[in-house]
Amino acid sequence: MVKFQLQAKFKPTGDQPQAIADLTNGLKKGLKHQTLLGVTGSGKTFTIANVINNVQRPTLIISHNKTLTAQLASEFQEFFPRNEVHYFVSYYDYYQPESYLPRTDTYIEKETQINEEIERLRHAATQSLLTRDDVIIVASVSCIYGLGNPHDYQSISLSLKINNNYKRQTLLRQLVNMLYERNDIEFKRGTFSVKGEIIDLCPPFALDNFYRLKFFGDVLERIEIINHLTKAVVEMAEAINIYPASHYFAPPEKIENVLNQIEKDADQQIKIFTQHNKLLEAQRLKQRIKFDLEMIKNVGYVNGIENYSRYFDGRSSGQPPYTLLDYFRYSSTLRTRKKTTDQLSDWLIFIDESHMTLPQIRGMYAGDQSRKQTLIDFGFRLPSALDNRPLNFEEFEQKIPQIIYTSATPGPYEEKHSSQVAEQLIRPTGLLDPEVIVRPIKNQIPDLIGEIEKRIVKQQRVLVTTLTKRLSEDLTDYLQEKGIKVQYLHSEIKTLDRLEILQSLRQGKYDVVVGINLLREGLDLPEVSLVAILDADKEGFLRSATALIQTMGRAARHSEGQVIMYADKLTGSMQQAIGETQRRRKIQTTHNRKHHITPRSINKKIKAVFLKGLENKTMVPKIDIKRIPADERGRLVTELTAQMELAAANLEFEKAAALRDQIKELEK
Repeated sequence: MVKFQLQAKFKPTGDQPQAIADLTNGLKKGLKHQTLLGVTGSGKTFTIANVINNVQRPTLIISHNKTLTAQLASEFQEFFPRNEVHYFVSYYDYYQPESYLPRTDTYIEKETQINEEIERLRHAATQSLLTRDDVIIVASVSCIYGLGNPHDYQSISLSLKINNNYKRQTLLRQLVNMLYERNDIEFKRGTFSVKGEIIDLCPPFALDNFYRLKFFGDVLERIEIINHLTKAVVEMAEAINIYPASHYFAPPEKIENVLNQIEKDADQQIKIFTQHNKLLEAQRLKQRIKFDLEMIKNVGYVNGIENYSRYFDGRSSGQPPYTLLDYFRYSSTLRTRKKTTDQLSDWLIFIDESHMTLPQIRGMYAGDQSRKQTLIDFGFRLPSALDNRPLNFEEFEQKIPQIIYTSATPGPYEEKHSSQVAEQLIRPTGLLDPEVIVRPIKNQIPDLIGEIEKRIVKQQRVLVTTLTKRLSEDLTDYLQEKGIKVQYLHSEIKTLDRLEILQSLRQGKYDVVVGINLLREGLDLPEVSLVAILDADKEGFLRSATALIQTMGRAARHSEGQVIMYADKLTGSMQQAIGETQRRRKIQTTHNRKHHITPRSINKKIKAVFLKGLENKTMVPKIDIKRIPADERGRLVTELTAQMELAAANLEFEKAAALRDQIKELEK
């Protein structure tokens, strides 16, 4: 068994040791729910890493957006360089779900654009989970969506060893059944090619390499791992495991039964439509099912096949779909078959920023069901489409093992269910929570400009939060007229531009960024010494106690951190946020005095975030174009474009720019 090996240049400090000990002991005692209440900048990620290292269990970490997921994956890869740390998010760059609008009689067909790099990382995650014990998967909430049956995924996999006999035709048929395509012209992930007694296979998780299987008759003599571009042998292997090219498939022996069951249920639904004189719906469904069945029978796939996932998975109506959580549960059974321990205690879940992530998990089910019910009612889909869905929250609760919630502002659910709350209020740098000042709304803009100018003189940065996009843009224009280097930031700004703005703020190209709720969880901006909150007394989601505390935390990475709230009255949310901040400052101040600590600002290099497997430790490896065959260049451009888009989405701005330059050079 390979063990987790935590590597860090520093040791737990402040109240990290106590939090680590409390959470570790809680897990060993069997506590199912625990909470890590950690303030911004207190090193919650390092605490989690130490807990994982202490208990040595495979771990799922769930975050509420792709950017934070990428940041966490990068940090855990630095802590566990010798172990398997993977990134698992939705592989859609663009997703337009299938829907029907009865009022206008408008049918909208499903339209998607899949990011091949993210799909590769998803395959790498599930394969590692089923083959190793030292696995950490950092995932977005897409992990509660259907992923196919893990038992089928494992049972249809191939284990190949050198000097063993394999009938060539049988092996090729098995690869086809695993949804690999034979392609002797365009060799890419999920394909294989055959030349004499040599089979080249490119697994779906491959980045730079592929497998070359060399036979002598039916004997597998050599397994070579070959570099895509240079065709040089990177490594010789004695054995390999080959997993299916897709998470969504059915073993061949199930196909006939599946098609019969779909046809039977379709006949029943058509009969119901006919009895209610819904002849248009009956005819529509009849045509859809006839086409889909023909495609599945002859091609093995049809657009929208996920709507039949219940039949392929062998689930009954209403039964929850298989998800990434089931891959953890299944891999747990593989490890514990010879043990007497409970299979669910063999792995862990951490919920990052739980006050945001849990509501997101809770809210996904209802909207999905409403849209699909309309499709069913009007004959576009069978009722089985309802079972292609995310987990509802009750199902999620039933699947979770021991779980730890992490947040600076835990929500009611965490507070109710947690048997233990470990507080982590002391920052390793001795930094205090920011000082909070409340000022009247009258003359707030002149006052704000004066405060900004004070920070500019000290080469510090400022964040300003507004309630609307319009106000953020208008305020930006006004500040620009006053000669201040400022930029607004809201959801209409493209991802790559958003990252560039934040990098520019840290570099000093901007002194101020004006935004809405984008200035909350996950923004690590140590140069920011002032957060100004306009209209702080307007109660609502963006001015709730949780939102205010999170926003105020953006100033907690600077020794001179301050928060100015512009308000004419103290709302309940403001009082709660200010009271909690003052409580934390008191504890932090007492600790600093006791240990003679002088608070110091965080000094963090301005660098890109990297995900292991997408980079070559340095930046982007330089490609010698002259050595690349002409017929390989088109494929390489496609590959690099996918990596560039993923890098941009995951806050890897410098890497995305380097990849873009390589693409331009190749396209010449």
